[in-house]
Order: sequence, then C-alpha cells, then structure tokens
Amino acid sequence: MVIAIDMMGGDFAPLEAVKGVHQFLLQETSSANLALIGDQSILAQLISDNNIPPGRFSIIHSDEIIGMHEHPTKALKEKQRSSIAIGFHLLSSGKADAFISAGNTGAMLVGTLFSIKALEGVLRPTISSVIPRENGGTGILLDVGLNADCKPEQLNQFAVMGSVYAQLMLGIDRPKVGLVNVGEEEGKGNILAQAAYPLLKENKHINFIGNIEGRDILMDKADVMVCDGFAGNILLKFAESLYEISAREQVKNEYFERFDFEIYGGTPILGVAKPVVIGHGISKARAFKNMILVAQKMLETDVLGKMKEELQ
Repeated sequence: MVIAIDMMGGDFAPLEAVKGVHQFLLQETSSANLALIGDQSILAQLISDNNIPPGRFSIIHSDEIIGMHEHPTKALKEKQRSSIAIGFHLLSSGKADAFISAGNTGAMLVGTLFSIKALEGVLRPTISSVIPRENGGTGILLDVGLNADCKPEQLNQFAVMGSVYAQLMLGIDRPKVGLVNVGEEEGKGNILAQAAYPLLKENKHINFIGNIEGRDILMDKADVMVCDGFAGNILLKFAESLYEISAREQVKNEYFERFDFEIYGGTPILGVAKPVVIGHGISKARAFKNMILVAQKMLETDVLGKMKEELQ
C-alpha cells in the first residue's frame, strides 16, 4: 500500500505536512508506505529537524507548485513537475494506491477526473463531508460542492455511494438515507427533489426514509443526507461557521468542538477508481495525519470497489 502525499500544497505546507506524516508514523503500525512529493532539499531538512526516522517513506522531488489561485486545468497542463501533477501520475501509473493534498482544490478535482476516471457507470463523482450528530455519532452529507447542478439520477447514485461509505468508513449498519428538502411530505420541493424522490424510494440498494429538512441535518434522523452540491456546500460552510464562532468566542462545548475539520482530515472523492482525499487549505499536522488515515482505511475496506459493485 503506497499513499502519495502532496507535501507542498496548503497554506502551512510543507512544515505541517511533515509534522502530520510524523504523527502518522508514530501511531501507526500498518504496512502503509508514504511517497512524499515536494522539494527534496526542503523536505529532507524538515524531516531531519523533526527527527523522523528513515523507512516507510520516500521523497519524490518536485520543483513546481500549483498555487491556490491558479487556473486548475491550465496549471496542471503547464506544470507537469508540480507536486499535484506528479501525484496523479503516480496514481494513474499504479505506483501509488491513493493520493492526498491540501493544495489547489480545483486542480485536485480536474486531476482526478482526467487521470483516474470515474467508476464504470458513475454519472458524476461526488464529494462528501462528515457531519457530527448531537447524539455523538456522525452522518455524511453529499454532494457538498463538486456538482452544483444535478440530475435526479445523480442524486440516486450519491445515495448508493454515501451508503457504502457510511457502512465501511463510519461503521453504520444499514444507514438511513434522507433527501434534503423543504418539507417532509412526498411531493415537496423543487423539480430536482420531486424527480429524485421516486428513484430513491424504488432503489433496493439503500434504506431510504424519505425527505429530511434543514433542522434534521444535525440530528439522528438520517445517516446519509443527499442533495445537490449547491445546497450541500451552503450547509457545509454554515456548519463550519458554528465551530469558528464557538472558537472565537471561546465557548467550550464538546459538541461544537467536533465541527473542527482537522478531526476528519479531508474530503474523499467518491465514485472514482482510486482514493483521492482533498484537504482544507489551512490544514495543519493533525489534518494531514487524519487525511492519511482516511486514505488508508479506504484502501483497507476497498470502499470504492464496493461502490462499483452496488452501482452495477
């Protein structure tokens, strides 16, 4: 198992990426090997400064970086020696089994779609986010931004992929699937919601419970919450603001502290052939460590392979 890591992506890279790798290596006894992509001289010095022992990682030199505000497609085409471009080359050539980065999100999405392709039968890959629940558990919301405009068939596939992820990654047996809507009754909502409802209702691969409303997102009503990326991204950013406000106001609350994105690492792209995990641009060591753990668990559980089976 080889997990490739963009060590140069993110506001606090490469130092925090190196610290995250160190934390992962200290606590993990798995056989995962890490391919650290970045400026070799800088990484070697940081690895030495942080007393990271050799073994279980290698450095792959990259002398270019895709900035956070560069045009994704243009940057990937012109910067073949960038850490992101090299990461996708390793993934597509079979030299890496998973790839993570906290760098340019657009470049990560474009690289995923053009380098490793979608699973057979997948209309559009999706990205999801773990949502902490009031009862101490977690749920999954998807899509959260990759597909602003969706078709009913896409939401139906998101439900299947989200259910597999919830089972294998979150440990939820027979996860409850809810369609995010403006009312609970069947027939509510816009054209997309009205058309998606019967597809979800007839889908034998999921445990569909019907519509859920915004007030249900943080409760225990549904484990997999399905919506288009426009609504999902708004919900996600609103949830993130709860943590930011509580931290700024120094509110000590165990539940609100669970909104810290670093606990969950990053956002996996679902519906593609190999694990790609996208981290927040402000990721620090804890987030990098947890991104690696997410990628490792996805490989160990073969979550993407199970999605392919369910979708076919």
